[in-house]
Amino acid sequence: MAAIYLLWEREVASPGAGPFLPVAARADCPATCAYPTRPALLSGAMRVIQRLASTALLAACLALAAGLPLTGCGGATTLIRTKTESAAPSPTSVTAGTGFPVLATKNTTRVSGVNSTANAAGVALAVYPSTIPGTHPTAVTIAPSGDWQAAIAASVLMAAPIRAPILLSGNATLPAVSANALNMLAPSGAGQIRGAQIIRVGQVAAVRGLRAANISGNDPYTLAAAIDGFQTAAAGSASADVIIASADDPAYAMPAAGYAALSGDSVLFVSSTGVPAATQQALVAHKRPHIYVLGPPTVIPDTVLVQLRQYGTVARVGAQDPAANSVAFAVYRDPACVFGQPCAHVPGSFGWAMRSPGHGYTLLNGTRPLDAAASAPLSASGTFGPQLVLDSPNQLAMPLLNFFLDYATPGYTQEGPTAAVYNHGWVIGDPSTIAVTVQTEMDSLLEVVPQK
Repeated sequence: MAAIYLLWEREVASPGAGPFLPVAARADCPATCAYPTRPALLSGAMRVIQRLASTALLAACLALAAGLPLTGCGGATTLIRTKTESAAPSPTSVTAGTGFPVLATKNTTRVSGVNSTANAAGVALAVYPSTIPGTHPTAVTIAPSGDWQAAIAASVLMAAPIRAPILLSGNATLPAVSANALNMLAPSGAGQIRGAQIIRVGQVAAVRGLRAANISGNDPYTLAAAIDGFQTAAAGSASADVIIASADDPAYAMPAAGYAALSGDSVLFVSSTGVPAATQQALVAHKRPHIYVLGPPTVIPDTVLVQLRQYGTVARVGAQDPAANSVAFAVYRDPACVFGQPCAHVPGSFGWAMRSPGHGYTLLNGTRPLDAAASAPLSASGTFGPQLVLDSPNQLAMPLLNFFLDYATPGYTQEGPTAAVYNHGWVIGDPSTIAVTVQTEMDSLLEVVPQK
């Protein structure tokens, strides 16, 4: 049984903000299940999507006892091992309160945080319930809530070998929701980073009583390069593949977070005018990697790709709007899939190659880039899967609709639905971020259906 937590966000920017609830994960189909071919849709070329008139799982909630904000001081070196100056606050008891998901359907679950900071805490505890031995992370990343580029780049730290979930913080005090989550996560210390329990990225609050590794940089480019170097040192070698994203257009960079968390391929940034020196140096350290540019020419011009070819092979993955761009990244594989044959990620390939059902899918609002970092651990655990970006909170964009219809809807034949594979969708943000109607439409598209 998965644990459900309620954390109370006391430090929020908007009045009237309420609690959020990370929700329970579900088991994926066993490895012995066969992946069926794409089902023939019952209504012919298109399937009628029924929108539910109302969904009522609104909860009566009790707040957990709030953990004390964690404060303290850290250093400026790449890795600091601090002595415990005072006992760390005791973890908030999971049994101190209970709560229910704000909205869950049979195929989707919503992490309904009041902001990205709350969403990050909810996701971290969904991935690491931290209730019994073996369910705690070794380390937790604390990324800056005011720097979306750094937060997305820090998603790579969720990959092996550290596998650190992300919490968000300002530069003064750790928000109460992050402090409570950190107390419950109780990281044990990662041997690959000299026993550090937290990884502080950029200008974030210090945490007393926990061993910290610090990653610093003066701008998005140098900070992303420093994160890349940190991941390389922890892994023991540089990755063969690197993702290049735009530092200017966050909606196009968002899908990189989930794949970095899964693969360990770092995210580096460029501008529309060129490749900054810090990014150049990072690429040199990878020794002519495969470079994958995420976004269309209107976001990252071809002239930038010409510059990047000095440092490795270059391929572009993208489309003209954020939703289509995220779909292009979800189905991409290098080397390319053979036409007419099953397509999947294989060792040595790059990309999700998400062209069959039976996976996880994370739905994001394109105006909230921090949600990409907050939810990245979901792409690297549970049902594993890509992040898909909405360009409107109230409507499932046509590229996403077609993606689900073409590749995600499972089918079954005479064996019945119990022999099929199953999907699970995560919806990040409260109903003002992604509407309930969009969630229920996603639920319908992920439902297993009979094949002709």
